[in-house]
Amino acid sequence: MTTDKEPAHSQASRPLAPADAARLQQRIKGRALAAGGPDFEAAATAVWNQLGPVPRRPDVIVQVADEQDVVAAILFAREHGQKVVVRGGGHNWSNATLRRGGMLIDLTRLNKIISIDPAACRAVVQPIISNRDLQARVNARHLAFPSGHCPTVKLSGYLLSGGMAWNQGVWGPGVASVEAIELVTAAGELIVADHTQNPDYFWAARGAGPGFFGVATRYHLKLHPLPQAIACSTAYYPIREAPALARWLEALAPGLPRNIELSLFLVAAPPAVAAQCGPADAGKVCLVTATIFAATMAEAREGLAPLEACPVMDRCLAKTVAEPNTFQSLFDASGALWPAGQRCHVEAMFSNAPLADIFDAVTGHFLDTPSPTTVLMFAIETGPTVAPTPADAAFSMSARYYGGPWTMWSEAGDDAANTQWHDLCLTHLKPFAAGHYIAESDTVTFPRHVRESYTPSAWARLEALRQTYDPDGLFYGYSDGLR
Repeated sequence: MTTDKEPAHSQASRPLAPADAARLQQRIKGRALAAGGPDFEAAATAVWNQLGPVPRRPDVIVQVADEQDVVAAILFAREHGQKVVVRGGGHNWSNATLRRGGMLIDLTRLNKIISIDPAACRAVVQPIISNRDLQARVNARHLAFPSGHCPTVKLSGYLLSGGMAWNQGVWGPGVASVEAIELVTAAGELIVADHTQNPDYFWAARGAGPGFFGVATRYHLKLHPLPQAIACSTAYYPIREAPALARWLEALAPGLPRNIELSLFLVAAPPAVAAQCGPADAGKVCLVTATIFAATMAEAREGLAPLEACPVMDRCLAKTVAEPNTFQSLFDASGALWPAGQRCHVEAMFSNAPLADIFDAVTGHFLDTPSPTTVLMFAIETGPTVAPTPADAAFSMSARYYGGPWTMWSEAGDDAANTQWHDLCLTHLKPFAAGHYIAESDTVTFPRHVRESYTPSAWARLEALRQTYDPDGLFYGYSDGLR
């Protein structure tokens, strides 16, 4: 069974007349933008992925000003037979928040940090805070949150999907540090969900991603002491060494402490090492990165020392060793690898296959990538065992390796070449996939990847809860309204 078909309770959204949008405007403090009206198109296309044009449009976009606007919008949608989809920061890679018809609730204005309590290590935030901004605010209080790696991603989309986090080996994914969520239900009720109140909503919100049957308006977060020594070691190698590096890292990772993030990349050679690439390398290199979140620089240097015993170190093109960093410099580096304003295809997968087999399958193909901004990356879990996902969250996929291709380019004229390259890359990787990540999967092109982002038991519970708490199908599911 796949998710290619819409859920049985899905139904079409009734069209909304411009006069109805005007009546909605009278109920809210924010803005109700009707299709065809001023500012509608700019609001509809305020998305991260520039690949398009995307033909889907809602009937109305509601730019809410506060939680009560969300309640009013939901109640209005119920009255008028409108289906609802929610947009946070517009960073979904497949632009899944654009549906055919219905109401798009835009949370962009819910962008405040309500409180930070350093003594209790707690924060309350609205959903549209970027990873970079949240870290900056809590780091200033000597605290940290397991945010995502991309600086511009907003908190809500990140947490609703589970949250692949900085220092995940120690802190767990982002949702493991969520203690409560304030949300609006399909009935238009503003509730609090945590371990004891509305626990079904709490379970589903932490992993359901764009298929969540509610609107999260505030997150209550557990914060952690800020690591006093964040350090990175990086090393560039000729691309032909990728399988050898993969075999070495696969053997090395189980003996490394969990506070090290370890990754193997295939990237375009930066200017500093490009001259060392031979003609057969096509300007491409391997990049090994290791980031440690430690208490002291002595601990950081000791933890990263095994990276210096690489069996092909004599072929290293350039490296840094235990270089001090901050979260802000980490975001700078991550943002450079995943630049804004690009046309994108992405497909991230979980895998327990031998890492060398994965890189054997794709390294030759990476030589032919049409775009210099395309990245292929696999993060490697450190420690003796794969850390489990939270037992009480819909986010349920884990494996020894996580990654895939982020195919990015800038010009519309290059769409066909990059799409063809990306599709063939997925063909090479498919035999190794054990699952997908709902936040970094093209669920529009591959709706089956929705179900493959969850364990069978988690998926069954998620669908059962949707039937229970949104029996009329007010909220768009994962796939309806896309075709």
